[in-house]
Amino acid sequence: MPPAVLKSELQELSRELGFSDCRVALALPATHRELYEQWVADGKYGDMAWMARNVERRMDPRLVLPGAKSIVVFALNYFQGPGPQPGQLEGRIARYAWNNDYHDLIDKMLKAVNSFMESRGGTQRFYVDTGPVLERDFASESGLGWGGKSTMQIHRSLGTWFFLAEILTTLELEPDSPAHDLCGKCTRCITACPTQAITAPRRMDARRCISYLTIESKSPIPIEFRRAIGDRLYGCDECLTACPWNRFAQTSHEAWFQARESVFNLRLRDFLALDDDAFRALFAKSPIKRIKRPAFLRNVCVVLGNIGTAEDLPALEIAAADEHPLISEHAQWALEEIRGRLA
Repeated sequence: MPPAVLKSELQELSRELGFSDCRVALALPATHRELYEQWVADGKYGDMAWMARNVERRMDPRLVLPGAKSIVVFALNYFQGPGPQPGQLEGRIARYAWNNDYHDLIDKMLKAVNSFMESRGGTQRFYVDTGPVLERDFASESGLGWGGKSTMQIHRSLGTWFFLAEILTTLELEPDSPAHDLCGKCTRCITACPTQAITAPRRMDARRCISYLTIESKSPIPIEFRRAIGDRLYGCDECLTACPWNRFAQTSHEAWFQARESVFNLRLRDFLALDDDAFRALFAKSPIKRIKRPAFLRNVCVVLGNIGTAEDLPALEIAAADEHPLISEHAQWALEEIRGRLA
């Protein structure tokens, strides 16, 4: 089958499955691989040690899938509209984590695409930010947006609110043209970062990033960043929200991403009463479940330390006696912060 015809069939299937965009890049070494090598050499990945492993594989898809000829890159919109976070929850949760884990949904979609490609004689490997692939670099090469100064991918019609996924394949597909950088002189994302984690255009120090500190890191949050976290309970959307290309963002109608009422109708201090079983039940199928109770309650304590009131003191006093040191230490810090404000 001619590469252009096969690609057309593939893109039609992607639309039927619900993907927002589908583009193709050649399976060649990543164009900006030297930036990744420098980022690793500088140790800016923090505790994410896996980012420093298999560096060559991440940069060359042919080492991941021998015989790979094409990379199919998909986008899935998750934007739930420009309005504020729903419910009475005082702490903010990154939009992508408002409900069910996107990995589960996209994985099913990719399996359907993989079956189609197998029927056309291809061998594939597919990932939803879980494999050794520099997905944003390949997305830019496929024409699916460009790498913004925040290091986040930007799409002309989706803005910043979308997930990326990719399929490496031995099938030959007609490639798309690379995207152009349309950030211009804008630096809003850099200015918006509460912890100055974007150290220069397209340079990110994960060790300073609130998303890293509240999700990927399982260690105590450094004192120097606790006040800057503000009311951000899980992740941070500041650099995404600041992007002016979001004026073109479209609202997703996928129920998978709509805010979970059982979470957003709680008060912050209510989370401190959760034991392990209750935590797992409340966040079943949610990406928040992945960080586990101690790290999540650590985040709750930091946010309460920043915005809590006298009404939160009893719950924090109990948390300060928690047997897990990650919870107890942050609860004690929160108590001191609130009492200092009250004084």
